[in-house]
Amino acid sequence: QVQLVESGGGLVQAGGSLRLSCAASGRTFSNYAMGWFRQAPGKEREIVAAISWRGNIYYEDSVKGRFTISRDNAKNTVFLQMNSLKPEDTAVYYCAAEPSPQWGTLSYLWHYWGQGTQVTVSS
Repeated sequence: QVQLVESGGGLVQAGGSLRLSCAASGRTFSNYAMGWFRQAPGKEREIVAAISWRGNIYYEDSVKGRFTISRDNAKNTVFLQMNSLKPEDTAVYYCAAEPSPQWGTLSYLWHYWGQGTQVTVSS
């Protein structure tokens, strides 16, 4: 069992930055793929970025060059550095963990979820 707790959300003006953190419980954190998803009102949950246990990284096209995902296995924490934020980045951001090496970009493929943190970008 893995428990995930996100932090770092908030209100920021367009062009600003935020850094999200996700603290994970469990001793096998380093074996899990970790991901960040987001869900805006009226929209489906979508992947933003993910990092495998090997360090392979995926970014959704709209955040490439602006967002950076990283992990610190010693601290059981994954981060999402978000720069050049846009109003369309406004959403609840969720941390997710998946023990299977066959993880994918669809939310139903991920087993463990945090409670979410709100990110609001004003224009």
